[in-house]
Amino acid sequence: MNEVLKKIGELGLVPVVKIERADDALPLGKALIKGSLPVAEITFRTAAAEEAIAMLTRELPELLVGAGTVLTVDQAKSAVGAGAKFIVSPGFSPKVVDYCIEHNIPVTPGLNNPTVLEVALEKGLEVVKFFPAESSGGLKFLKDMAAPYSGIKFIPTGGINADNLNAYLAYNRVHACGGSWMVKADLISSGKFNEVTRLAKEAVSTLLGFEFAHLGINEENEERALGAANELSGLFNFPVKIGTSSIFAGSNFEVTKKPFRGKKGHIAIATNSIDRAVAYMKRRGVSVVPETAKEKNGKLQSVYIEKEVSGFAIHLLQK
Repeated sequence: MNEVLKKIGELGLVPVVKIERADDALPLGKALIKGSLPVAEITFRTAAAEEAIAMLTRELPELLVGAGTVLTVDQAKSAVGAGAKFIVSPGFSPKVVDYCIEHNIPVTPGLNNPTVLEVALEKGLEVVKFFPAESSGGLKFLKDMAAPYSGIKFIPTGGINADNLNAYLAYNRVHACGGSWMVKADLISSGKFNEVTRLAKEAVSTLLGFEFAHLGINEENEERALGAANELSGLFNFPVKIGTSSIFAGSNFEVTKKPFRGKKGHIAIATNSIDRAVAYMKRRGVSVVPETAKEKNGKLQSVYIEKEVSGFAIHLLQK
């Protein structure tokens, strides 16, 4: 898959932006970056779109900028000329799609029926936009439509919000979602960029869904580990479960049979998507420890990050 599309999948959410004044582009981009959501689809619904794209790509190279509502080849040319890294359209224009394919430009045209989906497959597209998502039948319709077609993923857009975001993202055929609730036009036009940052952070927190899973306590040997687990069990009536390398007291305390990562032990944090969580950590300058990764059926299930807090290592877990 194209690297730009891969990055969109890692982010999980693309803010769909309608911007009236190009001067608002830079503070908007900075607000999204500060909100840990460094991506924007600038829609070609206003005269300011092309200039806004040029400004963002020039001044904020860390922001992934694409063009939305691209209806013609000329608009696609203008968007790419301004620096857009991907093209999005509400419907399926064969001319726009063919132009983008010919020039190796990532394109996600919109569709909401099997007939057009088959055209997308014939053209070799790996990701398409499901639009308008909620008005077309929502997640149930998407699942029904996608079922016969493997090898293609979707970016639902239209009616996506904080309440239904994770329901869509939980479906393994959804590559990412497009939404505008964190970048509403009135927030931008009134200069409420702190609110954009707050809503972006809130959206990222929602899609990652970080939650405390368990506390890991390092012990020197199996005897001491069993003693600690039994003590917790005696105090709080937690069931004891003996494993190969550790012993659990209930579901929230894991006592290792020998010292592992972390001076004192580890804190396990569960997440809705460990792949997106790893990408999120990397954007914040925090790497993972590759040798600690555990997979199941070829999919990452757990990994430690290269950071400790008060002597505790941090362990990411897939929910």
